[in-house]
Amino acid sequence: MKFAVVGGTGLIGSQVVKDLDAAGHQAVPHSLSTGVDILSGERLDAALAGADVVLNLTNSPTFDDASPAFFRTSMDNLVAASTKAGAGHFVILSIVGVDQVPELDYYRAKVLQEDILKAGPIPYSIVRATQFMEFMDATLAMTTEGDTVRLPRTPIQPIAAAEVAAAVAEVAAGSPLNGVRNIAGPDVYPLDELGRLTVAAKGDGRTVVTDDSAGMFAVVRGDVLTAPGDAHIAATHYTDWLS
Repeated sequence: MKFAVVGGTGLIGSQVVKDLDAAGHQAVPHSLSTGVDILSGERLDAALAGADVVLNLTNSPTFDDASPAFFRTSMDNLVAASTKAGAGHFVILSIVGVDQVPELDYYRAKVLQEDILKAGPIPYSIVRATQFMEFMDATLAMTTEGDTVRLPRTPIQPIAAAEVAAAVAEVAAGSPLNGVRNIAGPDVYPLDELGRLTVAAKGDGRTVVTDDSAGMFAVVRGDVLTAPGDAHIAATHYTDWLS
């Protein structure tokens, strides 16, 4: 099968391309760097022509109130171009519990992305993943002041990006779910504890302080960002990934 992987040069997309190619498929990466602009639509029709499956693994350049406009425009353009190309399956990557955190602009924007896909004419699959292990450094940086990191006790179930990519590739190569597949790492941590594990493993001199009002995850209620009962659980433990 031929796969058009939009966002195919990023953290997840580049690994999805490799996984699909290794499985004997033809996966073609598309992004701004290859001349495809999903906001203006430039070269989009040509990029998707002949694709059996379209994957949208792009991301908004910001996490603020500008993100809904990005997802609306990009999804409208991609759905239209995919329909024109005759694609039979459209796949996106989203976030476990994304519809349970309306306080965050970015999460509302991702729900909008899901809704546009569901309302479109193409059979679809949505892969929702828990927080990537690779994003912990950025999470720490967001709430660092001097040598102190402030993090809430929000339950997090981190998953390795390589396992996210493998799950996305598997779903894309299968029949459309016309629904959601949830994926997560094997272990749940309070975010502040995850921060302490990270700085200790890296010999980082910062001190992690528990602050339930700190950072974007402070608004998350309960354990909505952890795996629901139907989730597929990946194998890699965060402590093993760190080492």
